Amino acid sequence: MQLIARTEKVARASSAARSRWMPDLAGIVIIAAVGMAGYWLFPDNLALLTRIVAVALLVLSIDLVTGYCGVATLGQAALFGAGAYAAGIACVNGMTEPLTLVLIGAVAGAVAGLLMGSVMLRAHGLAQLVLSIAIVQLFHEAANKASAYTGGSDGLSGLMVSPLFGVFAFDLWGKTAYLFGLSLLVFVFIALKFVVSSPFGILCRGIKEDPIRVRAMGAFVFPVLLKMFAISGAVAGIGGALAAISTQVVGLDSVSFELSANALVMLVLGGLGTLYGALAGTVIFMGFEHMVSAINPFHWMTMVGALLIGVVLAAPSGLSGLLGTISRATTRGKGGRG
Repeated sequence: MQLIARTEKVARASSAARSRWMPDLAGIVIIAAVGMAGYWLFPDNLALLTRIVAVALLVLSIDLVTGYCGVATLGQAALFGAGAYAAGIACVNGMTEPLTLVLIGAVAGAVAGLLMGSVMLRAHGLAQLVLSIAIVQLFHEAANKASAYTGGSDGLSGLMVSPLFGVFAFDLWGKTAYLFGLSLLVFVFIALKFVVSSPFGILCRGIKEDPIRVRAMGAFVFPVLLKMFAISGAVAGIGGALAAISTQVVGLDSVSFELSANALVMLVLGGLGTLYGALAGTVIFMGFEHMVSAINPFHWMTMVGALLIGVVLAAPSGLSGLLGTISRATTRGKGGRG
């Protein structure tokens, strides 16, 4: 009887685990399906789609520290740029294998994340935001002054990337670059799902909600947040490396304050603390920006601003929060009718 009881308990636990992961599995399939749909529907805009994938990785990295840890930052482009320049410099100096360049970008981003986190986490609130702006401006100026390595204001060009796996060349139409970027995005998204669902991710959310109580429970807040900064930096570095590989040039815009600010806007648009919201916000913002700038090259920023104001007023918690509210209301309505 005890054996039967234990078997039933294991079966129930296994069923609960499957039901918990089914929505995420469906979400990953949808991400891959939407990505492949973009490949077939917009074959002439693969360079733009690859750029969206690279920026989506940046926005995911911001979500880790802002959405899950509650640390406000406007300097995440420093980590993106660190990955881009590290991959670009390595490529110019003869290391041209794409996966190796992505790994170099991830390591450079993680190291930059550790440096950034060790400075920012010494302060709190508004001071953190000011420090993040100062850090990205310092990174930008350093990249500009180190022109012997970075190309300065002219950019780092001449990146000749080897074919992926020795077979798939990075062609002019961007097919290989886009499929490579989409694969990286899906892989990183799956890894981040494990991170945010782990005890470590739960602890990060606890720190965001009440850091004083977490300290009272005996947990060390600083090392936990610093570790998340390193993970966030690695993700942003992968995005930077992808941007360098796909465009074969690295410019100062890769480490600009404007990129950081736009990425944070995309995250707020999609919804903080949800990886899906980070992706949705990036696609909607960059897609809408591309569309309206083609329609009206002179007043497109006005239309983008109007969109953001409308979304923030209608859905203060972002589009993912609005969808969650609608879903809960629908579920309650069905329960009431039942």
